[in-house]
Amino acid sequence: MPRPETDIEAGREKLIQTAEVIIRERGAINFTITDLAAEAGMSQSNVYRFFENKDELAEAMAGRWFAELITIIEDLIEADMPAKQKLYEFFARRLTIKRTRFEEDPDLFRSYMELGDQHFEVIRGYVDLTDHYMAIILAEAMEEGYFEGLELDKIVSLVNTMVQPFCNPNLMMNMMHLADEDRLRQVIDTILTGLKAHNEEAPKKTKLHIAG
Repeated sequence: MPRPETDIEAGREKLIQTAEVIIRERGAINFTITDLAAEAGMSQSNVYRFFENKDELAEAMAGRWFAELITIIEDLIEADMPAKQKLYEFFARRLTIKRTRFEEDPDLFRSYMELGDQHFEVIRGYVDLTDHYMAIILAEAMEEGYFEGLELDKIVSLVNTMVQPFCNPNLMMNMMHLADEDRLRQVIDTILTGLKAHNEEAPKKTKLHIAG
């Protein structure tokens, strides 16, 4: 007889919360299903009824981590505002959440970063989805006249490089005192003002004629 869906969800939630306790205390590097079973008071075979392997558990934990961030982005995509403000909000709203999470529980924050590094293939989909939504906003900016002469893929790559301190959690942990909304606003203004194709022709040298 199939287990009720609510029972499955409750069991998965308990194991996710238990996993967070473990990685907060010990870090994510040596975290195993054996550790999880022992901490949760379950047999390993019972744990596998909820998660087939550690990757599946990591995927569930990543889903929890990204859920609020993705919701914010999806709401923003539908918002009626100029592309300049939308691009700023795209980073600022997530920056606020990440900074709050870090300040509330730095150990858990660091352990989630370790877990993400170990299981990057699991979180790649979320990273790609974020880039997709950013590309939508940048395309709107192009329609408003920004990024003259540049292709969208190039713009996405350049912007990603320039805003890393405000969105890459691993960098943010070391730059939290610098990665604030005021600096982000200046960076976004600079991006929109300065990113455009350069004239490939070398500037002509002006000859100076000095009267003798």
